[in-house]
Amino acid sequence: MTNTTKRISTGQRGPQGGHPGAGNQRVKENPKNVRKTIQRILSYISDYRWQFVIVIICLILSSLSSVVGIYFLKPLVNDYIVPFIGHENPDLSGFISMLAVMAGIYLSGVVASYISARLMLNISTGTLRRIRVEMFTHMQTLPIKYFDTHSHGEIMSRYTNDVDTLREMISMSLPQFITSMMTVVGVFVMMTVLSWRLLLIVVLQILVMLVLIRQIGGRGAGFFIKQQRNLGAVNGYIEEMIEGQKVIKVFSHEPKVKSAFAELNYELFSAASNASTFANVMMPIMGNLSYMFYALTAAVGGILAINGLIDIGSIGSFLQYTRNLTMPIVQLSQQFNTILSALAGAERIFNLIDEPSEIDEGTVTLVNATISTDGEIAESVERTGLWAWKDPQKSGAEAYHQLKGDVRFEHVNFGYDPEKLVLNNVSLYAKPGQKIAFVGSTGAGKTTITNLINRFYDIQSGRITFDGINIRDIRKDDLRRSISMVLQDTHLFTGTVSENIRYGKLDADQEAILRAAKLANADFFIRHLPQGYDTVLTADGANLSQGQRQLLAIARAAVKDPPVLILDEATSSIDTRTEALIEKGMNKLMEGRTVFVIAHRLSTVRNAKAIIVLENGEIIERGDHNYLLQEQGRYYQLYTGLFELV
Repeated sequence: MTNTTKRISTGQRGPQGGHPGAGNQRVKENPKNVRKTIQRILSYISDYRWQFVIVIICLILSSLSSVVGIYFLKPLVNDYIVPFIGHENPDLSGFISMLAVMAGIYLSGVVASYISARLMLNISTGTLRRIRVEMFTHMQTLPIKYFDTHSHGEIMSRYTNDVDTLREMISMSLPQFITSMMTVVGVFVMMTVLSWRLLLIVVLQILVMLVLIRQIGGRGAGFFIKQQRNLGAVNGYIEEMIEGQKVIKVFSHEPKVKSAFAELNYELFSAASNASTFANVMMPIMGNLSYMFYALTAAVGGILAINGLIDIGSIGSFLQYTRNLTMPIVQLSQQFNTILSALAGAERIFNLIDEPSEIDEGTVTLVNATISTDGEIAESVERTGLWAWKDPQKSGAEAYHQLKGDVRFEHVNFGYDPEKLVLNNVSLYAKPGQKIAFVGSTGAGKTTITNLINRFYDIQSGRITFDGINIRDIRKDDLRRSISMVLQDTHLFTGTVSENIRYGKLDADQEAILRAAKLANADFFIRHLPQGYDTVLTADGANLSQGQRQLLAIARAAVKDPPVLILDEATSSIDTRTEALIEKGMNKLMEGRTVFVIAHRLSTVRNAKAIIVLENGEIIERGDHNYLLQEQGRYYQLYTGLFELV
């Protein structure tokens, strides 16, 4: 295990529920700064400001159409239906005209609803497209430290769960909230106009409904939170068991695994059952309650009509308003919770976008160069195969230094946590073309040194130079262009074999790819794949062996043709026979390059120019293979097996 990996396992935030993968699930939480988050969302929606204005207008029209349409019951009853009672041949022209007006009002509401829904779909998808692009683009600028301190599941949940809740809020919850609010306000106003006496009964109804919503919704919310947490635990457990199927079968742990899953699944069932119970009981209770108050309102309205305090038409309209009041209030309470949950997700998204980008104050760049007969270096617009550092001077002139691969550490102190050093006063050098090997037990600081050469992290004190230039003065992209690295954990992308090798140098032609594959001794097995170099790799190269994946990673490094090469346990997954076959190719790859090798297999570092033995972040031995054996120190103990390398 490398130092970086060791630190990750103790530093990152754990998943919810204590099971792997549970952190991917969304757990209900409230936003910390509602006003700021809403303003930020509106700033993204501002690209569609005129469409959004039209949506608001349409939502208002849709709500008002239903409210106004109900009010027409009053003139219909008072001016037409009641007067027509007892008439054999009443004139229905006015009645039909009034119905036509009502139909027109309701039709306008339907059209407005359609327009608002269609525009809101366009606004939500466009807004989320911009947010996702901004998230992904900014993520590419974040330092390695961010990914070391945040689990992949946690980051992915922002692209999936949080974006999905934001989509639901923009496209559904927000319009529904506005519509329900306008409907409640409109109905309340019309009820006040029709009868303030009957309105008192409605106010009592609303108070009772709010108390019930608070009690039932409050108890149900706890079960919904538990349901999400248990769902995450179940999904995480399933994911872990799928990945560990071989281990499960080797140790015959199927009964134990099934028992543990049954327990987790029952907890999810219990929480989901209770959550659904409270969710499903809400509407029937509210519906029956509305019927009770409807009957009470009708009875009181009849008494008022007998006493001449209200007309029949007003009672009809008022009763219909009473029926239409329950649903918007329930929807308001539901959408309010949904919006708060979405705002909390939006905050997490914005937190990622607001993460400080990787700081790069370097001014020295890497350019194509030519060298004249008198040794003067000049920049070239064409690729020459020769590279130089372009160093702008304070005077305005530009100095050029040939890229050779001279790497030096001078009294370097570094710790992932500044209070706990991983490297302590490390000084070393690697001259151009030298092969330097790092050996030592796990946690000694081997991989950390290579991370510092790439400037994945910045040191606390000391200095690291590249061809005499402080790497802090070199632009990170240019520094990393001069270095190729083969990691212990190989990652292959979805694409063909050729595309995966070309990842090391995007403009490499097929001839360069073939040459790199042969150099890494990967050509033979590649040609035996179903489509050879055009074989599509998926799931991180799951259809290849670990050794084959490692060979492709070496080929990817070879095609880059860098002056500095870092091999971090590059042959750890290759058997000794394959290792012997690629040794000649690797030697060709290393010719004329500065090479840093990290290896547990000490046979791979015997021909290194210098072997550096690390222990607890300090260099305790340095020399070539023969010299260190003669010294009979730690390297001698490691090589002869007197001290295990773990």
